[in-house]
Amino acid sequence: MDLTALVRFTNRNMIAFDLALGTGALLAPDQTLQALGHEAPSEDARELFRRCGPIWLTFAAAHLVAHRRGRPEDWWAVAWLRGTEIATDIVWSRSPAISRPGAREGLYLAGAFNAALALAAARVARTTA
Repeated sequence: MDLTALVRFTNRNMIAFDLALGTGALLAPDQTLQALGHEAPSEDARELFRRCGPIWLTFAAAHLVAHRRGRPEDWWAVAWLRGTEIATDIVWSRSPAISRPGAREGLYLAGAFNAALALAAARVARTTA
């Protein structure tokens, strides 16, 4: 599988992931946070997390547009959006409420994943005619 095929495959998976994350944040924030390794949230933490639901749904929409249309500007949008997420999970990993073993490391890996996907989507944008 070449890089472009891998990016397109990953992009399709990100549609589902961001759709699930955004929907979970909006409709079941406590359960979604628990699945991510977070302890039972305080009221303010729950609402701050819920506030991110529309953001992740926007990410899902951007991935869907890149999948369907595949224009260079669509891939640049995916690259930019993923780039904005490079440090967010690393910052979140500092929360004392992240308690499940391996959850902090997973958040660091999420930052690395977002960096890699941002760079790869930019490459697809440059090579898409």
